[in-house]
Amino acid sequence: MKFCSECAHPVTVAIPEGDNRPRYVCTQCGTIHYQNPKMVIGSIPVWEQDGELRVLLCKRAIEPRYGYWTLPAGFMENEETTGQAAVRETEEEAGANVELGELFTLLNVAHVHQVHLFYLARLLDLDFAPGIESLDVQLFTEHEVPWDDLAFPTIRTTLELFFADRRKVLEGGSYGFHSRDITKPMRAPVEPD
Repeated sequence: MKFCSECAHPVTVAIPEGDNRPRYVCTQCGTIHYQNPKMVIGSIPVWEQDGELRVLLCKRAIEPRYGYWTLPAGFMENEETTGQAAVRETEEEAGANVELGELFTLLNVAHVHQVHLFYLARLLDLDFAPGIESLDVQLFTEHEVPWDDLAFPTIRTTLELFFADRRKVLEGGSYGFHSRDITKPMRAPVEPD
């Protein structure tokens, strides 16, 4: 940040009185520009038929991680709840209609200043199609998931936790709520020779 969004005066980096972190501060109008983590919200849309459960994944049509698979998710917008964001992102990226369930994972990704939240979701029908940010949208059983081609560590963690809980559900248990800190950065794409 170079200029104050309130008065357009150049900003400086300083620790404001009563604070403990460096912030962008306008010495002209006194505005402190706080920068806080962004919320990434998504869903785990599933379809179950004849005892077989499949999860809906989207192949990314945008960077970062173009061409890699992800759950439908994206940045939360102002004036919406986390649940509304999950439904909106699922509609935008996968064209899918879902019934939202409980919050399933809360993943702190401090090294990129983000918090990722994923909700359980049930597909209401099989009428889905790639949105503008997706190349493809497909249903996968646990064994069909392209584990080596998942876009982000948060997606892998969420899916691993989901399928582990699914096994518990089949034995009479239930889905839980999981909170994790993701400290491992995503792996760099392999460049072709």
